[in-house]
Amino acid sequence: MLPGGHLLSVLIFFPAVGALALLLLRGDDHKYIRIIALIVSLAEFLFSLLMIRAVPVGRTGYHLEEYARWIDQPPIHYHLGVDGISLFLVILTTFLTPISILASWKSIEHRVKEFFVMLLVLELGVVGVFLSLDLFLFFFFWEVMLIPMAFLIGIWGHERRVYAAVKFVLYTMAGSILMLVGIIWLYNATGTFDLPTVEALLHTPLSQGGLELAPRTEMLLFLAFFLAFAIKVPLFPLHTWLPDAHVEAPTAGSVMLAGVLLKMGTYGMMRFSLPLFPEASRRAARWVAALAIIGIIYGALVAMVQPNLKKLVAYSSVSHLGFVVLGIFAFHNISMQGAVYQMLAHGISTGTLFLLVGMLHDRRHTFEINEYGGLATPMPKLAAFFLFVALSSLGLPMLNGFVGEYLVLLGTYQRHWGWASWAALGVILSACYLLWSYQRVFFGEITREKNRTLPDVSAREKWILATMAIVTLWMGMGSTFITARTAAAAQSVIEEVEPQRPYEAATPASAAPLAKLDSPGAAKAISSERLGIR
Repeated sequence: MLPGGHLLSVLIFFPAVGALALLLLRGDDHKYIRIIALIVSLAEFLFSLLMIRAVPVGRTGYHLEEYARWIDQPPIHYHLGVDGISLFLVILTTFLTPISILASWKSIEHRVKEFFVMLLVLELGVVGVFLSLDLFLFFFFWEVMLIPMAFLIGIWGHERRVYAAVKFVLYTMAGSILMLVGIIWLYNATGTFDLPTVEALLHTPLSQGGLELAPRTEMLLFLAFFLAFAIKVPLFPLHTWLPDAHVEAPTAGSVMLAGVLLKMGTYGMMRFSLPLFPEASRRAARWVAALAIIGIIYGALVAMVQPNLKKLVAYSSVSHLGFVVLGIFAFHNISMQGAVYQMLAHGISTGTLFLLVGMLHDRRHTFEINEYGGLATPMPKLAAFFLFVALSSLGLPMLNGFVGEYLVLLGTYQRHWGWASWAALGVILSACYLLWSYQRVFFGEITREKNRTLPDVSAREKWILATMAIVTLWMGMGSTFITARTAAAAQSVIEEVEPQRPYEAATPASAAPLAKLDSPGAAKAISSERLGIR
């Protein structure tokens, strides 16, 4: 065990302890089931905040590492670690889980115990994905995440829930099989599943005991990993599972799906695709960027013509995640930081949009936009929150959506001005579909008598929305707190792909000397040298 304590293990398995505690309760004891689930998720969030001090500003490499033997043959290790990229994704996961529990406080009435158990197990799987530094362990948690999400959609979803759940599983499993083939190939070639060791061997010349991949082999391995991650993002044209999953999922399922599950795909690109296969990443960059730009524009255009409010928000995710992929494959520090920031901002703003849409559905039991109209009169508070979050999602300055998109476009423009020019259309189109949908839902005359007496937000809903609004505003105004901790990690990924590029983002002058990755084995020592900022 490395000197890092057991905080990461606690973060992974504490939700499992909470799930086991829920299983011991009677199925009809709904009050205590909800309370215990909320307490466990809040404690998990507080634990995750302890990681912030362990990731110093300006330092690269992994922190709070845990390393233990798990399986002797094949050699699989329990290897965990956190860096500037995974830090805030874990915190986002632990933040959205109690929000999802509170959002489901009244709307889930059947199989309540099983529902909250699934939410906690889902949190376990997602946190495990973001903290795993062993390829097999990563794949294990990747599959663990799939099961509870499929159940959340298939059991507690809407009319076509089984269809959406099966489609979600089939798409994800198709990508998982390809990734598993790539993982097994790397193990046969290197004799280990340990990510830093594999990464070090792939970047070490053959004459020094490393592993050099033929261009065709590297491209095939890159595609095996990339397709799995592209399906999860989802990247156009692999996105068709997402609108069905979002529309049919319960509110909590949509929040977790949009907030964190989609980020597993973009995180995988940054953690695996680029560092392990740099040459293939450079060769594929223009094609991936083209798909990302198509997704940005296509997602926005399809969202604009949607008659279903929840499907509109779902297609907006296709558009917004296109910015993330574009920022990653622009290979610029600013765009890479923007990609990380956009992941976080999208999780908050789009997660809040799904919360608001869910609150409307709880009152009217429909997602059709033509069933609404004039809701600002009976529901002024919900209308105000909806407008605030819509402005955040379309990129209004001082709110979180602006920071991520601006950094992505700025960094991309410095490398490929044409890419940035086309992608900027997505910003304009997002304003069109969000403001137009807001106008149709909340302004105008009330055309349905049922809408005249709809209740405004309750005290519980007000606290949920106020919390999300505060985080949205803080991220928009205090963005340096996050970017200062992601800059070094983003640069280390770029140096894996293009080692000759200088550091493109300034590091605080007071930053301490960069720590090296302290992992067992000589190959990990090589990896830590490469992970330092040169």
